[in-house]
Order: sequence, then structure tokens, then C-alpha cells
Amino acid sequence: MKKVERINTMMRYINNRAHFTISELMREFNISRSTAIRDIREIESMGMPLVAEVGRDGGYFVMNNSVLPTVRFTDNEIKALFIAFMATRNQQLPYLKSRQSLAEKLLGLISENQQDDLVLLNQILLFEGTNPNNPDLLDLTDLPHPMLENLIQILLSDRYLWVSIKENKEIKSYPIYLLHLYREKSMWHIEAFDLEEEKRRILPVDNLTAVKPYPAKKRVSGKKILELLNKQEEVSNLVLELGPKAISQFKKYHPLKFSISYTNPFQTTAILKTFIHLDHSEELTEAIDWLLFLGRDIKVRQMPEEVLKGLQERLSLFSP
Repeated sequence: MKKVERINTMMRYINNRAHFTISELMREFNISRSTAIRDIREIESMGMPLVAEVGRDGGYFVMNNSVLPTVRFTDNEIKALFIAFMATRNQQLPYLKSRQSLAEKLLGLISENQQDDLVLLNQILLFEGTNPNNPDLLDLTDLPHPMLENLIQILLSDRYLWVSIKENKEIKSYPIYLLHLYREKSMWHIEAFDLEEEKRRILPVDNLTAVKPYPAKKRVSGKKILELLNKQEEVSNLVLELGPKAISQFKKYHPLKFSISYTNPFQTTAILKTFIHLDHSEELTEAIDWLLFLGRDIKVRQMPEEVLKGLQERLSLFSP
């Protein structure tokens, strides 16, 4: 670890502890006693108010109500931050204005040479959301759905919600316990437990019209919700063995609810077990499309007839 990185990490380590000793720093950072002492003196010179305690069990502690000195970023940390910005452009992520102001502040903290490096990286690196005709570091124009930030703000304090959704030109309301908020196929979705019908429900954020907390007196405990969901777990009706090529395809894209279990330590074979709702035409079609995307490096252990028939019909289109 370079000295600047070590000093920054050590400052965070110290600030998160009520008390520390030279020996603890030596073990944590794998450094000599003399190096630890020099680092402490440098940290003190940067403005962190450390108080030394004498005696056999003596050490150091940070003076109460102290504030960490200005954070310094290494070149690689700066590159990592901006590559993350580049990779997530046009992803409809929340807090767009905050991301823009954060990018501007970070640019103001770095040297001209570091800024030149970022400009060059921005010209060279292309991601799914990059517009090659307008590669601008601060061009974050991917506005999310206007309800998304409001939803996040509410659920941070309360996951029991009353949501209103537009469905087929009608507004329907559901009392829910939010399990997850996730993004799939460029769309944000709510995975929730319906408190009235006592079942799992997926709701598109794009169709949200209103969100508010659900009355406390009508709530079901989180423990009870998990018990009900566990009882409703569907038995797998699609079981596949995946070889290395299929695993590679799986990593490129897979439906959110699909997961694999590796069957050897080299992660070259795996098992996929999932449930396909055969009465949901959209889910059935998506499953067939995805199985074709996986390719030939799979072995079928179990597959519903509807899925098999759909695959055969799709493959027959390519037969001479």
C-alpha cells in the first residue's frame, strides 16, 4: 500500500475507534513501529487532534468533537469514481442532480493533469449508456421516473406503504410491505408483499401515481410476512445444468429472479432451479427467449411442456 493510501486509510481507522495503540496499527497495516509513529505524527500535523495516554496500557484517542481533515484522493481512486459515473450514464438512476454536483465538486478537487487523464479515459472508454458522439463527463441527462426519489425517501423510514398504480387506464391502490426496489430491463420495479391479499406482488415504478405510509394499526409484522412468503415458495419446474459457455451467457444477462449454484470449485458447471409461471404469457415468452440466449451448453433436468413446445416452435423457424 502506498504511503498516501495508507495515511488516508489509517485516518479513517483511527476516527472510527474510541482508542487505539501503536501495536494495533502495526498489526492492522503490517508496518514497523517506527513507521507507525511517523504516520501518527504526520496525521497530527494534518490537523487530526490526537491525545496520547501514558502508562503501561497507554495509546491514543481522538479528541471529542473533532472533525476529520480534508479527504485526499489517490489517482486510482479518482479514476474509479469517474469510471463509475461513465458506466452508469443513461441508467435512469435516482438523485441525478446530486450526481451532477458531485461530479463537478470532484473535478474541482483534482489537478489539471488528473483532469486530462479523465478526459482521455472518457474518449477511450465506451459503455452501454455512452453516446460516442457526445462523450461529456458531466453529461448526466438520464432522468429517472419522478416518483422514484420520492419512493426511496419514504421507504428509508418506513417500508409499509400505500401505493397507487395506473393499470389499464384505472388507478388501483395496494397496501404493501416493500421487499426490494430493483431495476431490470431499464425499468424500476417494486417487489412487495400485498398486506391484504397476503401474496408477493411486482409493481412497475413507471405506473406509480402516489405513495404514502400505511396506517400502523393495520400492519402485519415482518416476521409474519416472511413466514407467509416461505409457505408460498413455488416448487421449481425448470432445472438446468449449465456448462462454461452457458455460464458465460448467464453472466451477461439473466432475469433477476434466476440464480445459479456452482457445482465445482472452478465455477465451470452450475445448476439453475427456478419456477416459470406458465399462465403468464409474457413471463413464458421471456423464459423461452432467454433459454435460446443461453445456447447449447445446457442439459435439461426438468422443463415444463409449454416451455419445451415454445422452444421447438421457435427453432423450427430456423430449420430449412
